[in-house]
Amino acid sequence: MGVFTHEMEVTSPIPPEKAFKVFVLDYDTLFPKVVPHAIKSVEVLQGDGGPGTIKKINFAEGMGIKYVKHQVHVLDKDNRYYNFSVIEGDVLSEKLEKISDENKFDPAPNGGTIVKITTKFHTLGDAEFKEDEIKQVIQSRARVFKAVEDYVVANPDA
Repeated sequence: MGVFTHEMEVTSPIPPEKAFKVFVLDYDTLFPKVVPHAIKSVEVLQGDGGPGTIKKINFAEGMGIKYVKHQVHVLDKDNRYYNFSVIEGDVLSEKLEKISDENKFDPAPNGGTIVKITTKFHTLGDAEFKEDEIKQVIQSRARVFKAVEDYVVANPDA
């Protein structure tokens, strides 16, 4: 098994506490409402949202994938830190065992947020996961997050 790591920082005008709430705590209800063309629904299959919780994210037609299952490892509201893994779904294909994601929401100097994201692609056997495949996953996710960010900025009470 190999591990291919992608690290990035994303800035948002949304303050850290609200950004954590929007992108982590309210994900299950907000994302299907704001981006139904991408995320059809989110089901909690097991747990209460904290560590050990398993969620099934169902994607809209045309997204190229049908669903993924996330398992929550760490949900630290005080430090605005969230760690989960994609443990099942057609995004894993025959190459990946899982995709692990660590997200840290830190204050930015302008009052917004710097989101530090580390994504680890765990391959099966000696399979390779190429940079362009990593880029596709990251870009698709970035478009969805940007749409939600735009919605929250335009609707501050959301």
